[in-house]
Amino acid sequence: MSLTYLFLGAGLALSFFMAWTLGANDAASPTDCAVGAGVISLKRALILFAIFSAIGALTQGFMVITTIGKGLVPSIDLLGAMTVVLAACIWVTFCTWKGLEISNTHSVVGGIIGYGLIAHGAIQGELLLRIVAAWVTSPLLSATLAMLIYLALRKVLRRSINENRVQRAISFLLISSLCFSAYSFGANDVGNATGVYVTVAQRIGNIPDYTTMVLLAAFGSLGIAVGGLTWGSKVVATVAYRIVRLDPLSGLSAEMANAFVIFLFVTIPYAVFGYGLPVSTSIS
Repeated sequence: MSLTYLFLGAGLALSFFMAWTLGANDAASPTDCAVGAGVISLKRALILFAIFSAIGALTQGFMVITTIGKGLVPSIDLLGAMTVVLAACIWVTFCTWKGLEISNTHSVVGGIIGYGLIAHGAIQGELLLRIVAAWVTSPLLSATLAMLIYLALRKVLRRSINENRVQRAISFLLISSLCFSAYSFGANDVGNATGVYVTVAQRIGNIPDYTTMVLLAAFGSLGIAVGGLTWGSKVVATVAYRIVRLDPLSGLSAEMANAFVIFLFVTIPYAVFGYGLPVSTSIS
């Protein structure tokens, strides 16, 4: 039993590291526009990111955790959970080192597919097709929605002759978009870090299904928050200040569309057939 707990501790440490990298690398996505526009300080933006990503993880993270931990395959044992997380960590770290854009979601789902084929001889093909369809359609939906939001905001803001009122409206929308984007990120991505441990936690701790998922979401959201608060500032500063960016209105439209599409793919499929569809927050 002691060896089991040793491996479990090592596996959870890997999951915490993955959650840390998620927070460190992806904190820029919800915060860059608001920080770059000067409507909020970098420190406060990261605090909001940590808070709202945790809220998203704790309230809706179980929807994707269900998919990762018990959807594509019926169960994942301790060795399998460690293997999936380790493979994803190695691949993501390698791609980051080479400067390649990579999706944590794709990496984790790919690892689960490999494990499922070896350990179970099959995977849930229908669910996999739905996930792949979500990967294909989410960027298209985001692009379409971003254009519609941009046109609507531009039309509304142009009607106002009060410049100060326009600036206040943009500032409010940028901060609101930051919070909603962080919420959607937490709901979608926390499962990438901890979802593979659902079966393991239930078997070792004899914990009910939903409680297990909430505890895993809390553990993952802590790692995301630590990553964002300790290392996220470097990435946010690069994206917000040093890279040629979209204007505030275009960036706001893109962020709002991205957050809304991610929220939809997490929420609606779970309500319809019991599994949230994990999509890439960087590609959507």
